[in-house]
Formats: sequence, structure tokens, C-alpha cells
Amino acid sequence: MRSIAFREALREAMNEEMRRDERVLLMGEEVAEYNGAYKVSQGMLAEFGPKRIIDTPISELGFTAVAVGAAQNGLRPIVEFMTWNFAVLPLDQILNTASKMLAMSGGQIGCPIVMRGPNGSAGQLGAQHSTAFESYLANIPGIKVVSPSNGYDAKGLLKQAIRYEEDPVMFLESEVMYGDKSDVPDEEYYIPLGLADVKKAGTDVTIVSYNKMMKVALGTAAELEKEGISAEVIDLRTIRPLDWMTVLTSVKKTNRLVIIEEQWPFASVSSELSYRIQKEGFDYLDAPIRRITSADAPMHYAPNLTALAIPDIARSVNLVKEVLRQYK
Repeated sequence: MRSIAFREALREAMNEEMRRDERVLLMGEEVAEYNGAYKVSQGMLAEFGPKRIIDTPISELGFTAVAVGAAQNGLRPIVEFMTWNFAVLPLDQILNTASKMLAMSGGQIGCPIVMRGPNGSAGQLGAQHSTAFESYLANIPGIKVVSPSNGYDAKGLLKQAIRYEEDPVMFLESEVMYGDKSDVPDEEYYIPLGLADVKKAGTDVTIVSYNKMMKVALGTAAELEKEGISAEVIDLRTIRPLDWMTVLTSVKKTNRLVIIEEQWPFASVSSELSYRIQKEGFDYLDAPIRRITSADAPMHYAPNLTALAIPDIARSVNLVKEVLRQYK
């Protein structure tokens, strides 16, 4: 095992798959000469050359269209967005071409493409650079949505997406996690999409989260443990397909569910998960499902207002205690 940064885990995943398959290429703004805006692609131009590590113009719609066309003609492109907020510009290619062509062509034309980059807030970036896109993208049939919380999961999931997935995969990272260290094995491994992971076992309440909000979920569980409350913590890892069965299995044991996420509350990931669990596990619930989300408003630039808008450990602990206290 080695302890490496999140960005290094992503780089290793891309390097390993590019060495294995010459059809894999990486394209995006500043991915080549500058080694990536977040240094995820550092050194890749030197190894693979400019035909496979491609600097693009500042035109997300244009270079995403090129990548989608390449995927439909036998290549396996990786597209890096400097932020998923910029991926609103090529939404036409994601929604109307990449996700639909397999169905529209009667199964004749697929689109094995991975689109990746940082997602959500990263501290004082303002409203236009702070949106979390999991629920937006997961609403589109025909694509898969991955949102890992650590380097180990990120590497295994990204390798799986590049090598085995024939559907478009939207891979959502976090700018504030790129330096986080994780233990990653020396041997090659893959993590299938659509499998949640129990990060901490517990008996009193189930806490579910994903991406950087897993830090809040695990921090909440640690604080609760000090008061004798045992929380089971589940990392969804993949938003579509959504592994609600792992959550249901946990709820059958704990009888309570709290969801922590960075989405806006309306039509969020927690909305879908709550529906699934109450539909299939109503008889196991001893309390209403509760959630904590980002504020239902554009993100502020001021750091004190940003902190109020995003879920934190203190408010999450209080929410769990409320669920346990009011419905015993």
C-alpha cells in the first residue's frame, strides 16, 4: 500500500489505462503543456505525446462535441472540465447526443466516454463556480454518475469507467480533495460502478453521503461516538446507478436514516434516496428520514455565508440527535 494524493490516484488510473489501450486519450483546457489546472495530468504529455494529451481551446461545447464524435467512432476519450460549472455549456452534447445516441441508433452507436473534473463549492469561488451537479446529471437516462470521496475509490472507479463502461460516465471530483491522501494498493484493481460502501459500521442510525460531504458524515459519526451513539456511515460513491439496497440493508438494522449532501434540496439525490427507502423499507423506519443539504440559494462569496450554506458537522450532529431523541 502507498499513501498518495487524490490527484495522483486519478493520474495513475488514467496512465494505467492509456498504457493498456491506445484508444484512450485525454483532452481539455491546459491538460497538456500546463500539466492540468489542478496538476492531475502532470507528466502525461511527456509520456503519451500531443496526439493523446490534447490542449483544447476555451470552448467546452466544441471540444466535448469532438470527444463525443471520437467515442462514437471507436476511441475512448477522457474529457477534463476545469470545473463542472463549465459543463453547462456542452450540456447539449451530454444530454442530446452522448446519452441518447445508443437508443436513437437502435443499439448501433455507443459512446464510451468519461467526462471528469471538480464539482461543487471550493471556498470563495462565488455563485457561478460552486454548483454541485450530481442530481442534475443523474436525471439523464443513458449516462452514469460517479462522485467519489477518496483516492482509493477514485482510482478504482475511474479505471472501471475508462476500461469497461460503454455508456458515458460523468466523474465528479472536488477541488478541495485533490491534495487529500489515501492508501492505494500497488496491485491493479477496479471498483464496479453502482456499489455503495459502508465506511463505518454502526447500530443506532445510518448516515449516508458522498464526495467531500463524506468528511462531514464521518466527522459527525466521530462526534456522536463520544456520546455513545453508534452511527453507520455509507458512501454512495455512484449516484447513477444508485445503490439504495445497501442503504436499505443498513436501515433494517439501525431503523433511522440521515442524509448529508451538498446538493440544493429540491429534486436532490437525497430526495430520490428517501423515496426508495420509504417505499421499500417503511416498516423498518422508527423515525422520519431526515437530511441536511446546501441552502436553497446561489452560493455566496463571503466565507461566513459560505459556511452557513454548506452542511457541517455541528448541524449534522444536532440533526441526528433530534432524530434519535424525538422518535425513540
